[in-house]
Amino acid sequence: MADPVTNIIPLNRRTACPAPAPHRTPVFTPTPVGRGVLGLLGLLALGVPGLASAQSPVGVEPPAVLQPSTQLLETLPEAVRRDVPSFISGERMHGQTDGVVVIEGSAELRRHDTVIKADRLEFDQRSNDALAQGNVLINRSGNRFEGPELRLNVDTHQGHFVQPTFSLLQSDGHGDASRVNFLGQDRADVHDARYSTCPRTPGAAWMPDWLLRASRIELDHASEVGTALGGVLEFKGVPILGWPYLSFPLTDKRKSGVLPPTINLDNVSGLELTLPYYLNLAPHFDATLYPTLMSRRGVDLGGEFRYLQPTYNGQLRAAFMPNDRLRNADRWGYSLQHQQSLQAGPGLRLLNLQSPLGARLNINRVSDDNYWRDFPRSSTSLTSRLLASEAVLNWNQGPWAFSAGVHRWQTLQDLDSPIVPPYDRLPALALRFAQDHQRFAGLRGWEWSLQADHTRFQSDPALTGQVNGARSLAIARIGHRWETPGWHLVPRLQLHGTQYRFDEALSNGARSAARALPTLSVDSGMVFERSASYLGRDFTQTLEPRAFLTWTPTRDQRLLPNYDSAANDFNLASIYSENVFGGHDRISDTRALTLGASSRLLHPVTGAEVVQLGLAQRYLLRDQTVVLPNASGLAGGDPVTERFSDVLMAARVRWSPRWATDATVQFRPSDQRSVRTTLSGSYTPSNYRVLSAAYRLQRGTSEQFDVGWQWPLSDLWGTPAQERSTGRGLGPGQWYSVGRINYSVPDSKIVDLVAGFEYDAGCWIARLVLERLQTGTSSANQRVLFQLEFNGFSRIGSNPLKTLKENVPRYQYLREDINPPSRFQQYD
Repeated sequence: MADPVTNIIPLNRRTACPAPAPHRTPVFTPTPVGRGVLGLLGLLALGVPGLASAQSPVGVEPPAVLQPSTQLLETLPEAVRRDVPSFISGERMHGQTDGVVVIEGSAELRRHDTVIKADRLEFDQRSNDALAQGNVLINRSGNRFEGPELRLNVDTHQGHFVQPTFSLLQSDGHGDASRVNFLGQDRADVHDARYSTCPRTPGAAWMPDWLLRASRIELDHASEVGTALGGVLEFKGVPILGWPYLSFPLTDKRKSGVLPPTINLDNVSGLELTLPYYLNLAPHFDATLYPTLMSRRGVDLGGEFRYLQPTYNGQLRAAFMPNDRLRNADRWGYSLQHQQSLQAGPGLRLLNLQSPLGARLNINRVSDDNYWRDFPRSSTSLTSRLLASEAVLNWNQGPWAFSAGVHRWQTLQDLDSPIVPPYDRLPALALRFAQDHQRFAGLRGWEWSLQADHTRFQSDPALTGQVNGARSLAIARIGHRWETPGWHLVPRLQLHGTQYRFDEALSNGARSAARALPTLSVDSGMVFERSASYLGRDFTQTLEPRAFLTWTPTRDQRLLPNYDSAANDFNLASIYSENVFGGHDRISDTRALTLGASSRLLHPVTGAEVVQLGLAQRYLLRDQTVVLPNASGLAGGDPVTERFSDVLMAARVRWSPRWATDATVQFRPSDQRSVRTTLSGSYTPSNYRVLSAAYRLQRGTSEQFDVGWQWPLSDLWGTPAQERSTGRGLGPGQWYSVGRINYSVPDSKIVDLVAGFEYDAGCWIARLVLERLQTGTSSANQRVLFQLEFNGFSRIGSNPLKTLKENVPRYQYLREDINPPSRFQQYD
């Protein structure tokens, strides 16, 4: 641990004199200056040759006590700030008791977070007024001002500065002015000002790449807001924006006002111009308006409202376009997300509910089936063809869990690719009790659970091909776990009971049905370990064989409707499960033995996984006759008679922090080839350098390559750039290539594309990105995004950052302030 920093805590506004030096040479170490006689004696003893201090007179408080602290304080409490001492030093010093002190030659005054340096400094101890002349520097909480003359009251921080240059800590901004008026602790007026976050070159005329000029700038560091009057924004000497009045933030703290406009060029909607306006309504809620002009469609009126409270939070997003000229119709969409914790009130206390109820509301609706295609990047983010709307009430307490809700769907159909809409659940009630051996010491190893569910399913029978109805079910499970560090054995027994009631009769005339199915399973495995060495590295290697046996008898389920069952994805997790289907309408008569093994290479000290290999295959002891119905709801596929399933193989390698590779192969022995393959890898040698690639094959369905990257072009020619501090890019003058390409091999075309360039000039960043999104089998939406970012000030143009962050794996923003700046970074 670092040594503690010593803070001087004064006992009052006076400080005792330090002991005299062994000789009478002037001492220039900063000396505390109080308002009393002792403070002046201390000043004279150390600042004027020929004088030495005496011991403290009788009755005077003892010297200040040093107290240890592990950190330097950025700010002091107001009560402490009033009593902090001032320190002055210089080559020559003279003055009067409790009067004016004059310091000449390398004069310096310090008081907490304020430092004043000058060739000549006058300090009035009665009023705490300071006059500094010649090479004046004032550092206030890391904000630096330099110029020929300064008048300032160090208590009230009121005064003025003539012809100053300045630099601001929080925004890393620089500028100059004809005059600065200090109006208090946190306020200042800057006249004939120039401001930029581009660095100032010492000894040369300052003409940064971008510049904000204003006849007057008002800086308020308390509210962290700046106001420019008669302002002009210049880039490369060319005015690009002008305004009579402009309010801008000095930090990232939110404030109401006009946000920078965004401009997009879309191949369908044409030129898109958005003029957002932000409303900081209160600390706990805000709103943003997004009026957008689309040259080919019209005006889209969008908005977002967010709120946050201790027990609830949420957001509402909506958009309305009157008379879309391309569709000749009004277009709209809205989305509401709300989460709330219902604290225990009289009603909940009556039910003896110790845990609060949770409520969740999620509503999504659009005007028509083409909304997802026409507005793929809408501010409402309603880009899916299945829009869920649900209201859910849930409760958890110990082993108990309860939920009640309603779930509805809006399905956006496409004539070229129709989909069967899912069933609405009106309502869905569920109760669950789960107990394991860890809750009661006397039941070591035993696990059991009970689950009850009642759901009414509703949809359009013309689209689903099935009758609507209600389903009630109960599931009981019991098992016992024997486990040691080297092996485990877990037998389980499950009983699944289901009752159906239908709105219309089935094909056999029945209006109800019931089903009860037991399932027995045994899961077992072992773990072997040994020390191993590969490629010069030591590891702990494991070998973990596993066997899983499951047995479910056959029940004829062909007449039952399929409300929510679907085939589980075939992977190394689902191959060790009892049911090959998800949901509760189909329970597979799986009588099978699954054998598999995995091996891992672990770091011998940290236990971090470096390599993992896995292999598994299922063997059917009997034919599987229960299958899913087809899309029209009729009894579908053929029974599964192949005894041996496909072989699953998987590998994951993290040999170094730079490299990561994953591979999954589903191999079919009967065809002697893979039916599904996924290969992926990434290379990340440092920040702002990442290359990822993936190959995905679903034989007979799709075959795609996917490549993503972010890389400095200087690595390709010239000298590779060296990484600076995290969040600050690789330095000024760097070009970056960034993008992601998804390519379809059967179609021989690019499906989705995001590609472009970023240029980091140090104080500004330029981005040019081309985006292409597939919206149909033969249609795509394309747009060009361009943005200029003036660091610490604003962005103008499009908004490619959201697109890059969502599409490029591990993309890093070139400006991310991980740690806020400290005033000690610019400490004089």
